[in-house]
Amino acid sequence: MASRLLETSGSPSLTGEGNNNNKKGIGWRALPFLALAQFMVVLDGTIVNLALPRLQMEMGISDSTRAWVVTAYALVFGAFLLLGGRISDFWGRKRTFITASAGFAVASLVGGLAQQPWELIGARALQGVFAALLAPAALALLTVAFPGGKDRGTAFAVFGSISGIGAAAGVLLGGFLTEFVSWRWCFFVNVPIALIALVGVWTLVRESKAGGSTKYDWPGVALAALGLGSLVYGFANAEHGWAAIESWGFIALGVVLLVLFVAVERKVKNPLLPLRVATERNRAAAFLASFLAGAVLIGGILFINFYLQIVLGFAPFAAGIASLPMTVVLIITAGLVAKNLPKLGARIPSALGPVFVAAAMIWLTQVTPEGSYAVNMLPALILMGVGLGMVFVPMQNLALFGVDKDDAGVASALVNASQQIGGSLGIALFSTIAAAATAAAGGRTLNALTAGYSLVFLWASAVAILITPIALLLIRIDRKTFSGSGDTPHVHLG
Repeated sequence: MASRLLETSGSPSLTGEGNNNNKKGIGWRALPFLALAQFMVVLDGTIVNLALPRLQMEMGISDSTRAWVVTAYALVFGAFLLLGGRISDFWGRKRTFITASAGFAVASLVGGLAQQPWELIGARALQGVFAALLAPAALALLTVAFPGGKDRGTAFAVFGSISGIGAAAGVLLGGFLTEFVSWRWCFFVNVPIALIALVGVWTLVRESKAGGSTKYDWPGVALAALGLGSLVYGFANAEHGWAAIESWGFIALGVVLLVLFVAVERKVKNPLLPLRVATERNRAAAFLASFLAGAVLIGGILFINFYLQIVLGFAPFAAGIASLPMTVVLIITAGLVAKNLPKLGARIPSALGPVFVAAAMIWLTQVTPEGSYAVNMLPALILMGVGLGMVFVPMQNLALFGVDKDDAGVASALVNASQQIGGSLGIALFSTIAAAATAAAGGRTLNALTAGYSLVFLWASAVAILITPIALLLIRIDRKTFSGSGDTPHVHLG
């Protein structure tokens, strides 16, 4: 999101002028369509997961290629979120929303009709591009529609809760469509959702743009995208051995490109990522926590689904229902933490939550071919829900707290981009670890597969626990800071 995403002065507001809109109820009428777009973007982060085993079998996709069906979306989405926000602000938020909705529908149609793996992965990447435009445009329009007051808090609460609902719905809907219709409908279902959102915003929303400079940091865009892509590709190819040029070569290239990105951002007049946003210690803790939590949530949970379907033999829809306890507990925990944040502060839940997540992953290392859902999975899912709920709430607050209004958009985009990029790297790394461990254990037998999954869960626990020292060392905001004043940023799950 752009640096002036929250700036409303000098720009026409949504369907009228500021708070007068909401008195007429127009902002509230537009809210469902903006929330629907957010729902679709989050939905597509999880809806394909339950379809992967059947999709892989029908299309004859290898394990390494299978991972890219999820990774392509998360990587491109995360890599282009900051640019998407700037395009939204400079080109026009309504225009960007409409274009992105139409593009997302087309990309989804292409994915559903794909006959070759490269077509499917390309469609997922294209979905990521349009999601990176759609998400910040929707948030920007919401911000202009509700510039302040109680209505703004209520509207953002509704909008933010969509992330948790969308993630849960993606798992359930993906399982249902895969089992009872076809995995292709995990893509086709986006078409009517995107078109409904498009028509609603087209009808109800007026255009708005940010003021100030409209110059793009194209060198920063190129270096960030190529650097992140190179890193993910290098980790994904580590199954050939860490000494292979396909692995260390691309990882090294990614590091070099990202170092160059930082150097460029320090020099350019209108940086894609103002470094002051990322280097303040409390916000840095939020971005690092978001990155690591994304690796565990998006990367680690993918293998929970594989264990449920491939080893325990759950049908896709049953696997989706089996994953629900984690989401339900996460939403409940997040609500409780948000309510008590003024008493708890950010440091305690941020440091304690990862312990629950790591404990859940350690529990999962005991999976066996003869295991059961009630013993091997359910306790871990509940622990994960508690831990992730404790991490997400302070993470979102810290990312936005104390940030200048001109940087609020980029800070919001960065915390979400960090999670998506962490997820794409997590999938690549964990897929490589699983493939190597499975091969070492004798190939694609159930015993070998569970050996691979067990090692992934062990690594995921190590990644999760890294959040604890980061929280203890970097978070310095006093709990009185979260007293519920009007300047306290809104909490949303994502």
